[in-house]
Amino acid sequence: MSKESKIPGPTIERLALYSRPLEALVENGTPVISSGKLAKMCGVNPAQVRKDLAYFGEFGVRGVGYDVRDLLKQIKRILVSDREWNLCIVGMGHLGTALVENENFRKRGYRFVAAFDSDPRKTGKRLSCGLTILPTADIPEKVRSLRVEVGVIATPSSQAQRVADMLMDAGIRTLLNFAPIQVRAPQCCAVENVDFSVSLENLAYHLAKVL
Repeated sequence: MSKESKIPGPTIERLALYSRPLEALVENGTPVISSGKLAKMCGVNPAQVRKDLAYFGEFGVRGVGYDVRDLLKQIKRILVSDREWNLCIVGMGHLGTALVENENFRKRGYRFVAAFDSDPRKTGKRLSCGLTILPTADIPEKVRSLRVEVGVIATPSSQAQRVADMLMDAGIRTLLNFAPIQVRAPQCCAVENVDFSVSLENLAYHLAKVL
């Protein structure tokens, strides 16, 4: 088993978290940052930062810190976010429209190349980002011709599994699911389920403890 196969999931999530302030520091021209300063900016402790980075090699100089530009470059290499990825989205309600028009995706190399919906009242509509909403029946052909690598699901829960199956049948092996249901996928596919209600319930729990 390779070393990288043993890396905890939370470590990967924190690497993405570290990249956000590093991007701002690069824009501001900051050359070096300590693990303590980076940890404070990300809401973790310095030992955690050093441990997370140690999974991937030696970074920085003891007593000096990390070269900001190089550290950001290395994190992007690890996360494979140093290239563009083609995305499609299914479900063009308010959430789907907001996601496809979000500038942060494009800034980080995640490019929506197709948008789908099963509602004939929405298909054919041109979005401000330049995409035209296509019928879900076009998924197999468009996913292959546009070389889509990530499928985003923003449908009602009743449609999510069917849509996930359609995307996987078309060759997509990575799904980001915003529907409030856990979609099932074979081991060859990676699924990230994002349920806002779970986060709200977590917040409500903590809020109730301080009231």
